[in-house]
Amino acid sequence: MKNILTFKNVNYFYQTKTDEIFALNNVNFNVEEESFASLVGPSGCGKTTILSLTAGLLKPSSGEILLDGENKIDRTKIGYMFQKDHLLEWRSVWKNIALGIEIQKPENKDEKLAKAEDLLKKYDLYSFKNQKPRQLSGGMRQRVALIRTLVLEPKLLLLDEPFSALDYQTRLSVCDDVYSIIKSEKKSALLVTHDISEALSMSDKILVLSSRPATIKDNIFLDLEGVTPLKKRKDKNFSDLFNKIWSELTNEKNSNKND
Repeated sequence: MKNILTFKNVNYFYQTKTDEIFALNNVNFNVEEESFASLVGPSGCGKTTILSLTAGLLKPSSGEILLDGENKIDRTKIGYMFQKDHLLEWRSVWKNIALGIEIQKPENKDEKLAKAEDLLKKYDLYSFKNQKPRQLSGGMRQRVALIRTLVLEPKLLLLDEPFSALDYQTRLSVCDDVYSIIKSEKKSALLVTHDISEALSMSDKILVLSSRPATIKDNIFLDLEGVTPLKKRKDKNFSDLFNKIWSELTNEKNSNKND
């Protein structure tokens, strides 16, 4: 399967007022086309830095990042979902979804608007198109935010803890919704999360990061039974995999304390 994203020996340093911080150390990994990968690791290890490098918001100090086979980041191929949905409260659902099209002004504007309308219908939001975001549930807002991103037809979705602001029950439901939409639209995704269960239930592969300077300490390939994240949590191997990752992260934390 073709790789949509490749990190080759990527290092990243950044400068503070007093020091140079070594953030990423020889990071190597791939994300395959139409796959779902997750990054987990200790707090502050550099997960969001990896997303920022992928999006072209930062440049690596050394090494190479390939997006869709090219070593130059084309931001139009990247879709980003943040912890908050960032919907504009004074605009309707429809005008929020059309915002990116307004800004980019693509030549095929009418096609993209038609696609936006199709996505609203497909994912049960069409009847809410004229409502304001404040009239929607948390789960519906996230679906709107995802559709707003998908309308621009990115090759790779970057998900930076997009469910962390939701309560637990809503979070489980929205995970199912977002997962099914991404799979249905045949998109590739890279998720950053602190929630091991979330990573396990949504991913084809989990990349376990070490403490800073972060490197990839483990690649865990998954084949859990179930068509949705919620059903995958019932797989007989789920708890063993959870404990494996938990142990790796705990050992990393304890090792840091002893250094």
